[in-house]
Amino acid sequence: MDLAWSTPDVSHLEVGEPNFPTPDHIVEAAVRAARGGYTKYTPNRGLVELREAIVGKLRTHNHITADIDDVVVTTGATNALILAFMALVDPGDVVLVPDLEWPNLAMTPTALNARVVRYHLDPSNGFLPDIDDLDRLCGTTPNVKVLVLNSPSNPTGAVYPRSVVEGLVELAERHDLYVISDECYEDIVFEGEHVSPASVGSSDRIVSVFSTSKSYAMTGWRLGYAVAGEALARDMAKTQEIVTACANAVSQKAAEAAIRGDQDCVAVMREAYRARRDLAVEHLDDAGLLVSRPGGAFYIMASTGGCEFDGYEFCRRLITEHGVAVAPGEAFGEGGRGMVRFSLAADIDVLDEGLARFEKAVVAWC
Repeated sequence: MDLAWSTPDVSHLEVGEPNFPTPDHIVEAAVRAARGGYTKYTPNRGLVELREAIVGKLRTHNHITADIDDVVVTTGATNALILAFMALVDPGDVVLVPDLEWPNLAMTPTALNARVVRYHLDPSNGFLPDIDDLDRLCGTTPNVKVLVLNSPSNPTGAVYPRSVVEGLVELAERHDLYVISDECYEDIVFEGEHVSPASVGSSDRIVSVFSTSKSYAMTGWRLGYAVAGEALARDMAKTQEIVTACANAVSQKAAEAAIRGDQDCVAVMREAYRARRDLAVEHLDDAGLLVSRPGGAFYIMASTGGCEFDGYEFCRRLITEHGVAVAPGEAFGEGGRGMVRFSLAADIDVLDEGLARFEKAVVAWC
């Protein structure tokens, strides 16, 4: 990323950040909040009025029944994940993480001296987990404590069908596991539906993590939230005291406006991502480099066409010789070898040019 930003005339397709501004009604709510005195600490769990809004959204949007004390508002979804792992794992516990995965899902338990074991996602099956393989892994791996799920997925864009989610929840219950479910891309679904694991299983052992960053283009506001069983939520709220104390008060009022307000802005952004997804699929399919058609999020994995050098070297040369920045597949796990991740969170003209440059590089090198 440093190389990309220091190199001129680069098509930036490496960063997973919406290229839309935060909608006006959310910004205006934040301004009113700052002028109205929301410049102090809040309760560890978050403002009551925001948690009330979240409870309503969880009920209607995610089909999760929760009380306000089951909700913990956090400094971004990243912090929600940190709190969940801190509350659940001890050194030596095993955390099952998908391969491929957003790197923080592995880095966080590793930092807590837990042991990360990755489970395979098959590209030929749309990067969906194989429940029978997971069942065998659970049965042969001592000290498994937590199963991590991520749908819609970063980096693959996979959206887990209801049958898969139900199977994963049943597996977790059978093996007495906790589930941490990263659902930050819940609103960016092009085909199928987003199914929250907590809507089909016991919320006492499921931590559902959400964010305003992707749905509302609020990455810099650092506002996420988690919902869990009351006892686990209480532990997470206590843990938040030693991590960040509480989420930003102004951002909490902005998030309340986002959740309670008109959702047309979400639909507009989703349709823009859909158009970019369709463009990328067409480009890569025509070039024989499409790995899987993503059903959600704003990423797509592409093959490097059998090039002999590793993904990091491929991406460095892609920047310096062809002026396009993408993320190496290995950054998301060993299963990413021979692939790169494109972010679709860029103007469609930038994406079009970047894909053309990428295809030219593959032809030249491979």
